Amino acid sequence: MQSWMVAALNGLSYGLLLFMLSSGLTLIFSMLGVLNFAHASFYMLGAYVGYTVAARAGFWPALVLAPLAVGAVGAMLERHLLRRVRAHGPLHELLLTFGVAYLLAEAVKLIWGLGTLSIPLPPALDAPLFVWHGTAFSRYRAFMMAASVSTLGALAVVLRFSRTGLVLRAALTHAHAVQALGHDVPRIATLVFALGTALAALAGVIGAPLAVLEPGMAEAVGSIVFVVVIVGGLGSLVGAFVASLAIGFVQTFAATSTLSLGTLAAAAGLPLAPAWAQLSVAQLAPLVPYVLLVAMLACRPRGLFGQRGADA
Repeated sequence: MQSWMVAALNGLSYGLLLFMLSSGLTLIFSMLGVLNFAHASFYMLGAYVGYTVAARAGFWPALVLAPLAVGAVGAMLERHLLRRVRAHGPLHELLLTFGVAYLLAEAVKLIWGLGTLSIPLPPALDAPLFVWHGTAFSRYRAFMMAASVSTLGALAVVLRFSRTGLVLRAALTHAHAVQALGHDVPRIATLVFALGTALAALAGVIGAPLAVLEPGMAEAVGSIVFVVVIVGGLGSLVGAFVASLAIGFVQTFAATSTLSLGTLAAAAGLPLAPAWAQLSVAQLAPLVPYVLLVAMLACRPRGLFGQRGADA
């Protein structure tokens, strides 16, 4: 059984990676009102572009070049497609991003094929950081945590304290006033969308060495991302942060648990059918985020930190 300390650190690193990915979706929704169904596809595209750059120039250039390239794709999507359908309402924007997700999935298949790929760990990070009771915690996971915290800390500082962040937040609620002061509001919208997609791509590059690159990875991670933003509350970065860490911890501990449902039911004094009693908690770990989603929608539909009505 994994040491609880290493499992907690693994859960923390996974949760921070989820937050980097979900923060881009939350940022786009909170500032533009667009529920970007293609967000996980930009995560996948970032991982594949990172793979190509890493194969030619190394992992570290891929960390910079892949998010820039994917952010440029996101900017073109907002400038030439989303802006055209915005006047028709949010449903058209949602359907457009839904179609873009399929286009990106097919583009990945055409360019990189249907097989699985992987990005090797950087040599400097391909070693344990420490070993706890026979269980190692890798340097790369520590790097993931540091990169996630640094990137999102810089984002928070820019949005909260810089002049650019002030203009972005003002354009959210007083677009006409910001336009009257001489700022290009449509360009601000493009910048926000590009930033959100670049964050998704950065998460893709950082997470790629610990995952397998395959054309279905967008579907696999996309559902988790929407669980995060719904549980945390649509449009709330604080909610996305709390939900990401909660899902990261709970799912990691569930995946490393050796307990069975029968053991848990007996401890709680609840009856359980023999067929269910034989199932282990680890087998049910992939279902944990969706159990949280159903429970949240049933008990608190607006999420942990979501707002009601027009303020959402």
